[in-house]
Amino acid sequence: MENAKSVIRLRMSTHDAHYGGNLVNGARMLDLFGDVATELLIINDGDEGLFKAYDMVEFCAPVYAGDYIEASGEITHIGNTSRKMSFVAKKVIAPRPDINDSACDVLEEPIIVAKATGTCVVTKDKQRGKK
Repeated sequence: MENAKSVIRLRMSTHDAHYGGNLVNGARMLDLFGDVATELLIINDGDEGLFKAYDMVEFCAPVYAGDYIEASGEITHIGNTSRKMSFVAKKVIAPRPDINDSACDVLEEPIIVAKATGTCVVTKDKQRGKK
C-alpha cells in the first residue's frame, strides 16, 4: 500500500496562536503531521501505530491565526514494521484584516509552511491491513 495519501485541512484559531502578532507555534504543524500519519497507518495497517521519529523537519513560512492549513502525507516505504512517510503543510487561505475582520483570500499558489519526513511503527501483532 505504498503511496497511500492523506490530507487534513483546518483553520488555525486564536487558541493556536502562541506568540505576538497571532503567530502559531511551529509544533502545531507537527500535530497535524501526527494526525496524517495516524490516518495513513489506519489505512495501511488497520491500526494507529506509533510515531517513532522525525528524520527531518523544516519550517518554511510563518502561520498565523486565521490561516487555513492543508497538511498532507504519504507512505514512501513499507518495512517489516516500519513505515517511512513524508509530509507537507501548505497555507491555502489567508485572512485579510486590512479589508475587514472577516475577509479572506484563497491563495492562488499555496505557500509551503512546513515539510518533514519520519518513521512510524506498527508491530506485527497489530497489523491487520491489506497485505
